[in-house]
Amino acid sequence: MNPRLAEATSPYLRAHAGNPVAWFPWGEEAFAEARRRDVPVMVSIGYSTCHWCHVMARESFEDETTAAELDAGFVSIKVDREEHPEVDAAYMAAASAFTSSLGWPLTVFATPEGRPFYAGTYFPPQPRVGMPAFRQVLAAVHEAWTGRRDQIDETADAVARALAEVRDSSPASEATTPSAADLVDAAHALSDREDPRHGGFGDPAAGAPKFPVATALRFLQTRVVREQAAEASVVADRALTAMAASPLRDAAEGGFFRYATRPDWTVPHYERMLTDNAQLLDVAMDAVPSREDVARGIAGFLRDVLQQPGGGFGAAQDSESWIDGVRSEGGYYARDAADRAGLAPPAVDGKVVSGWNGLAIGALARAGARLAEASWIEAARWAADAVLDVNLTADGRLLRASLDEVASRAHATLADHGQLAAGLLALAVATGEVAYAVRARDLVDACVGADGRVAVPGGGDPVLSQQGIGAPDAASDADEPSGAASVAEAAAALWVLGAGDTYRVTAERLVSAHAPAALAQPLAYGALLRVAAGIAEPPRQVVVVTDDARGALATAARSIRADVVSIVSPEQALTWAEAGFELFAEKGQRDGRPTAYDCRDFACRLPVTDAADLTA
Repeated sequence: MNPRLAEATSPYLRAHAGNPVAWFPWGEEAFAEARRRDVPVMVSIGYSTCHWCHVMARESFEDETTAAELDAGFVSIKVDREEHPEVDAAYMAAASAFTSSLGWPLTVFATPEGRPFYAGTYFPPQPRVGMPAFRQVLAAVHEAWTGRRDQIDETADAVARALAEVRDSSPASEATTPSAADLVDAAHALSDREDPRHGGFGDPAAGAPKFPVATALRFLQTRVVREQAAEASVVADRALTAMAASPLRDAAEGGFFRYATRPDWTVPHYERMLTDNAQLLDVAMDAVPSREDVARGIAGFLRDVLQQPGGGFGAAQDSESWIDGVRSEGGYYARDAADRAGLAPPAVDGKVVSGWNGLAIGALARAGARLAEASWIEAARWAADAVLDVNLTADGRLLRASLDEVASRAHATLADHGQLAAGLLALAVATGEVAYAVRARDLVDACVGADGRVAVPGGGDPVLSQQGIGAPDAASDADEPSGAASVAEAAAALWVLGAGDTYRVTAERLVSAHAPAALAQPLAYGALLRVAAGIAEPPRQVVVVTDDARGALATAARSIRADVVSIVSPEQALTWAEAGFELFAEKGQRDGRPTAYDCRDFACRLPVTDAADLTA
């Protein structure tokens, strides 16, 4: 058993601790050992619910002969891409110089200084058409390293220069925030990419895999698009309807699988991710009409399957499980609820990722508030407390993840800060507890420098920084909102809650910096466009001050589609105002009765005490 991996804070690394390969975790120690031995580094990147990662592990990394060749000629590093997304992004960018078929497992060969010189993805144990065997790759790399070192150095230098050029390129500074008309055009461009036969995005004739792309769906559900491009917004509703009726949704336990391998949403890739399901919970709640049945299924999956004993949400549930002594991909999910009862369920990656928990915290808090599901809000609160207790250091520095309430050493990303902050703000609104909003404000403030520029606190991964192999500064979405979009969302939410105009400026600066790319490629920038839609028109804010959160006035307020609906007690309204959230200043009960304030762009109508007056 390899103690370096057995003690890791990643289930993926722990799963490889029994391999005969002498793995190192990501860190300077591995590169120092490669320099000492003057051998190349083999970096293998994957994640615990990755099917082909499991396959390559069984075929190659558990093979004694292959392991011996790796140990003799290389220093091998195993990386959990979910724990070290910056490392994954940097090496994925490098890999694009060698192959167009990018994915996981990602296999990268680098110099002891960390400069990649060859890369690929899955390599089989025996050669296949167009694909060499893994041991053939090892032999070729070893031969080049020992016999043609100058060529390797030239390639590594060229890749490093290309990465630096991409990283150093910056968006046009003269760009402005998109207008409502710009956003309508982007929505129409996005709706033009709808699969007219099966819903979602893509050409049904192409036969390509179909992903939910929740970030794009959420943009189409914004108020600007709903009101000014209704024919585009219904694309999101149709996509959800199609997915909910397809095998992509687990009808037995709730939740959605990662993607479908066919355009009609059939033959799913059977892994259920926290990121996808948290965002699709919001999509279900914002659909017209709302899909409460779908939302309840997702919430049940989050709470019953992914939520860990310590409170945080695990990263994902595996696609594989053991059935009758055989490893099966998707076999568990093919059974109905009764037939599953006698089976061991697929394993859950219990790694608690800060930002991804923020997505789930926010979605559960919003849905719980609208449906008056107190248990959902409590699940969100439990997760928030767990992340703040374990993933936040005593000096306020956010870490990327933890496992079994032990924090990882991996640095948090910009997306972690923004996603967690946005989730905490939604929880603060749902509970009326300003402490969560204060924590969120601290996270955003940590990302904004004195000059207003937004960057990762602490500068990102120290090993990459030392090697000069930093990840590209991508503002486009992957399966989650980007770092730029996440911080912009949190900053905009702070502004709407009255934390100050500087937060609006921060959000606008982030949106405008990437607006040209977002408007040109709306499918890749849905999260940023959603923030742009939120600041394109004056916000609507509804505050109800009452000691009866289930009363008629509070119930009426929950039915309003506003940018923020906050139901607070008189004492809570005072603490919000004292903490610097001006939306709550001088808002109390009239004549001791529950009172509602309906505000547009911080200008409030006369307060009302009758529910009919609020909804009129």
